[in-house]
Amino acid sequence: MHSDTPLTIYGEQFNSRLLIGSALYPSPEIMQHSLVASQAQIVTVSLRRQNSVSAGGDFWQLIKDTGLRVLPNTAGCHSVKEVVTLAQMCREVFATDWIKLELIGDEYNLQPDPIALLEATEILIKQGFKVLPYCTDDLVVCQRLADLGCEVLMPWGAPIGTGKGLLNPYNLKTIRERLPDHTLIVDAGLGLPSHAVQALELGYDAVLLNSAIAGAGCPVTMASAFNHAVIAGRAAYVAQAMPEKEVAAPSTPTMGMPFWHQN
Repeated sequence: MHSDTPLTIYGEQFNSRLLIGSALYPSPEIMQHSLVASQAQIVTVSLRRQNSVSAGGDFWQLIKDTGLRVLPNTAGCHSVKEVVTLAQMCREVFATDWIKLELIGDEYNLQPDPIALLEATEILIKQGFKVLPYCTDDLVVCQRLADLGCEVLMPWGAPIGTGKGLLNPYNLKTIRERLPDHTLIVDAGLGLPSHAVQALELGYDAVLLNSAIAGAGCPVTMASAFNHAVIAGRAAYVAQAMPEKEVAAPSTPTMGMPFWHQN
């Protein structure tokens, strides 16, 4: 039986391999129930895009009441200056040096700006942040981010909110193979639990998603489904899949069978 290790993010260990967002839910109550059903231990929040007051209550207090590890993000930023300023605000509000770095370069598909992303990462790391950069599935960009000191990388599966799944498994697999010692999390574009299974089967350490749960017909049930999906995907990766074959091979051998069943 193959052993496994916990998910490790900047020295902290977690049992769940599902990171979940806190936006777009039909109500704060459904968000809370979804977080519980997901069994996630990390929740992402956006200081810029989410209202602090929701349904007459304090949204941030609702998040704190979950007891989950908070991962603030810089969603909605389009420049290095914006990102750095917002990251500093997040550190004050949430009392954490973790930051999910989002720096959008294209409004059509919300693709990260690779050049500005590298610049912002370098600045934030020098300021003591533990950066979790959201990037495309570009090997060279991931290598450069790793060289700057990022211990965690978050390449997309597909553009944010599309639900298309892993558009380029080859790229993701290559990143996994070339950066074996880094924590890799597929972030954005997942729509189905099967997409999460595929990401974990490729050797990714976790997945981060929001729309796939918040936009489901029943977010709570979908959150539970994704919880089971990451467990299954990771178990399959640890178990090591059988080798693929070009020709059929019988699953039942003829040795030990009655002679009338043998050719």
